[in-house]
Amino acid sequence: MRQAARVAAVLILCAAGSAVHSQTPRTDQPGASDVKSLRVQGNVWMLVGPASNAVVQIGDDGVFVVDTMTDALADKMIAEIRRIAPGKPIRYVVNTHVHLDHTGGNEKVAAAGQSIVAGNVARDVGEGAAPAAIVAHENVLNRMSAPTGKQASRDTKAWPGDTFFDEEKDLYFNGEGIELIHIPAAHTDGDVMVYFRKSDVVAAGDLYINTLFPAVDMDKGGNYKGVLSALNRIIDIAIPRDKEEGGTYVVPGHGRLADEADVVDYRDMATIIRDRIQDAIKKGQTLAQVKAAKLVRDYEGRYGATSGAWTTDEFVEAVYKSLAPGGKK
Repeated sequence: MRQAARVAAVLILCAAGSAVHSQTPRTDQPGASDVKSLRVQGNVWMLVGPASNAVVQIGDDGVFVVDTMTDALADKMIAEIRRIAPGKPIRYVVNTHVHLDHTGGNEKVAAAGQSIVAGNVARDVGEGAAPAAIVAHENVLNRMSAPTGKQASRDTKAWPGDTFFDEEKDLYFNGEGIELIHIPAAHTDGDVMVYFRKSDVVAAGDLYINTLFPAVDMDKGGNYKGVLSALNRIIDIAIPRDKEEGGTYVVPGHGRLADEADVVDYRDMATIIRDRIQDAIKKGQTLAQVKAAKLVRDYEGRYGATSGAWTTDEFVEAVYKSLAPGGKK
């Protein structure tokens, strides 16, 4: 009888454990939507949220922000910035691209800061009245706004007021040079990676993610060839620490903090898949045949997804259309 009782107890505990593990995590649980910070190196911190990553640089001049997560997370992001940079105003907000999981908090985060103004401008706007400057590639503004007479996709307060169209834009803030590097036709058509030269940190946005296969939004001007160019550019910038991990750190748009070796591993995977699908295209295979051949199956365990915002099928289709002449199906 005692043995039977022990077996019954074990079965009850196993059933309870199974029920717990089968539940989908709830976003209204305490801590489920928190924004946490991680000191990377130098003046740079990584902000980690449930939707995406952001980056802040902190110094005597104030706070420089790269990406603003979502509107729902903006207040938590601002609170975390104030916790790690007490009394320091947000001066700049840079958008790595247009997607809402990276720009949704633009209005709130910018409004929580103050632009650096002087002279007649300071007199006109009033001291402390101007929000932080939002900086992005011109294509980000083009996709947030709309031609005269048409409805814009975003409120004007979320638009970048400082844009550039060249391959690079340079800034100097908190005692270090900052390079905004545009990669055309990659994840989107307005992607920018941000390189903090003295701190030796790259904020990659969604040009590099290490949770899924490379994401390509072809509806917004993206192309798989550009993603490969972006990964190679990051590798050109990054320098590993001698005989150990570290050196240049890379903050992905989604996923964990990385160094050059991580990006090289990801780039190699992306290049191998390109070569496989390109070879299939040369043999005349259709998109349906390429999907059926499961040419990425050896990487699906690590980067694949059957549901969510970016599935394996969507990835294969984006690669195929990027490489096929005329984007044929």
